[in-house]
Amino acid sequence: MKRSEINAILKDAEQFVHACGFNLPPFASWKPEAWKQVGPDAAEIAHHKLGWDVTDFNLGHYDSDGLTLFTLRNGTPENWKTGKGKLYAEKILLVGVDQVTPMHFHWNKMEDIINRSGGKLVIELYNSSPEEELDDQTPVTVVCDGVVRRLPPGGQVVLSPGESITLPQFCYHRFWAAESRVLAGEVSMVNDDDADNRFLKPLPRFPSVVEDEPPYYLLVTDYPQYYRF
Repeated sequence: MKRSEINAILKDAEQFVHACGFNLPPFASWKPEAWKQVGPDAAEIAHHKLGWDVTDFNLGHYDSDGLTLFTLRNGTPENWKTGKGKLYAEKILLVGVDQVTPMHFHWNKMEDIINRSGGKLVIELYNSSPEEELDDQTPVTVVCDGVVRRLPPGGQVVLSPGESITLPQFCYHRFWAAESRVLAGEVSMVNDDDADNRFLKPLPRFPSVVEDEPPYYLLVTDYPQYYRF
């Protein structure tokens, strides 16, 4: 993705989040210059990859295959082993109409996806086979706001604002917005985007970036270039 495209997406995302009445933490609006001056007290933000995240999964067509996220809080994979520290994560997801997040599951992370505001959030579901492919034979069982739902393979759950779904490990899912843009939330176990995403068709989680202009805000993948603690 070009940095200019990412910058435009971030400016639009700020406005959309504000219009939804959702308030982001102060570091959401730190400029690159500020990152060069913050000290070790901000290490959790950088090391836990809190902040802005824009991806087209390196497919080159963000509007149809892409996602903008903001990670509000997160622990580390090491916390799973010790049972101490932050064992949870929280994100917001900005999902465009017919903008697909590709089919994937997580080996370790269980998550709730919540429609916070906007249109309908459509989630397509499959179980995974022992070979980690789509299981098109067995029904999918999930819980939506405390109520068990059983769907055929490839069945879709449509979430209106306020509704949510719990996605267990190894449950393949892809999602997009319908009717209008959606501000979704994610509450989960620790998030590890470096090692806990199994895309059905192998894809990079983060895009390569062409630096055609300076960053408006940093992405979580930019922190090593600006923050040295």
